[in-house]
Amino acid sequence: MTMKTPCFPKPLMFCYFLALLLAGCGGKTAGNKTQNADAEVESQASETVDSNKKILFFGDSLTAGYGLEESQAFPALVQQRIDSLGLNYTVINAGLSGETTASGKNRLEWVLEDDVDIVIIELGANDGLRGIPLTETEANLQTMVDHVQRELPNAKIILAGMMIPPNMGPEYTGTFERIFPKLATSEGINLIPFLLENVAGIPELNQGDGIHPTVEGQKLVADNVWEVLAPLL
Repeated sequence: MTMKTPCFPKPLMFCYFLALLLAGCGGKTAGNKTQNADAEVESQASETVDSNKKILFFGDSLTAGYGLEESQAFPALVQQRIDSLGLNYTVINAGLSGETTASGKNRLEWVLEDDVDIVIIELGANDGLRGIPLTETEANLQTMVDHVQRELPNAKIILAGMMIPPNMGPEYTGTFERIFPKLATSEGINLIPFLLENVAGIPELNQGDGIHPTVEGQKLVADNVWEVLAPLL
């Protein structure tokens, strides 16, 4: 049986095709609007994530929060303050227990991201406790500062000053302590005079090893960091 095409008077035929054309265009327009809306939402979400500035805490067990939950370590406490003030910064804890300036110098390039805005270098304590030659410690710290300045010329650098027990003798101890302000001054970078100010040597603020801060001690360390960091935010 042969199918016949419906026969419409010419005015009705024109209206029929016009209706089909408008229906097709309407569906396409609605689809485009939906796609555009979705794209706009994704773009806004991406901008929100990408707009977060980053603060890199690069250090040893003090930064990592040895013996505690990472959420109890001072970098996390700094993040809490940042969030409470509605500031657009994300803290990255790159602390590694046992790190010396030599191993840190080699690890830095692996954790240094292109979009980091502030780098806090907290290394040297393990060098001092192990009696590593001070010229080596100073050279390694200098190399790390140089690396950040070269790779991230717009990033701000904070150097965490450190002191050690007098076990190695007064000359070694005194020279070690002076490395940090000397480097900060020569490179024009920010300095936390002593990371463990008001914490070191106080038994109730340190764990059983007498070196790593307790939860309460970490809060005071966060205060020391915040005093120098806050003006840069």
